[in-house]
Amino acid sequence: MMEWLTQEILAKYNYWIAVIIILIGFYAMIAKDNLIKKLIGLSLFQTGIFLYFISLGDVGVGWGLRSGTTYIIEAIPEGYIYINPLPTALILTAIVVSVSTLAVSLGLVIRIYEEYETIEESEIIEKERVL
Repeated sequence: MMEWLTQEILAKYNYWIAVIIILIGFYAMIAKDNLIKKLIGLSLFQTGIFLYFISLGDVGVGWGLRSGTTYIIEAIPEGYIYINPLPTALILTAIVVSVSTLAVSLGLVIRIYEEYETIEESEIIEKERVL
């Protein structure tokens, strides 16, 4: 029983790593007070999700296959194994969006720093209450 459980855990190590990265990023977004650390946590969270989706789309490793043909236009002939290119395309798009979001967020943090002279969330809230 224990050997089977160990093999199952080790066989899906990329899923476990994705979950750990997601949890670290989520913890940083919730627990940290510094806006830059929150953005780093958001970036880690997104990276974990990307790893998870790439792992789902990786038919070659997940099913013990080493190669396959890519389905593009034609119908798949009988007996051929294909690898779905859609998850990779979606993740590439998501990476571009996440980098853009991070850049805009960092710009907003710079603007917040110019206005409040701090990037600590609690200090910003306190200064807002005073105003």
